[in-house]
Amino acid sequence: MSKKNFISEYLSDDALDKIAKSIGEIEKKTSGEIRVCIKKNRGYFEKKHSPRETALKEFFKLKMHDTRDRTGVLFFLILSEHKFEIIADEGINNKISQEKWDVFSRNITDHFSLGNYAEGILYGIEKIGAVLTSEFPVKHDDKDELSNEVIIK
Repeated sequence: MSKKNFISEYLSDDALDKIAKSIGEIEKKTSGEIRVCIKKNRGYFEKKHSPRETALKEFFKLKMHDTRDRTGVLFFLILSEHKFEIIADEGINNKISQEKWDVFSRNITDHFSLGNYAEGILYGIEKIGAVLTSEFPVKHDDKDELSNEVIIK
């Protein structure tokens, strides 16, 4: 069984590939970096922490803070709990208001509440990508610093 099929009741292999491709297309227009990390469940010790704390730990574990301009964004999803977090590095948080993050989150939640996980994730990365493209356009010497593949844990 492929790792992708581990979460097949929520997302198909095609949906995961579409998400990765969408990230790649967005990153051609921005110096920002987007990653999606999906966990089916949190581990025993992780349950002592909030989903946000778990996402922050993953943000640093994935070296999202090591991007050149501090413009990494992690879309972190815990499927069994129907919870997600969007963690943005300081370069982005200095440019995006909490209100904008709240609007994105409400719309993503709407998709997820209908069981439309792929659409919710794609909506989220599209909106994040629009902000990154506007605020952090691609630079002449830009390179893709992080993998675009969806991380499944």
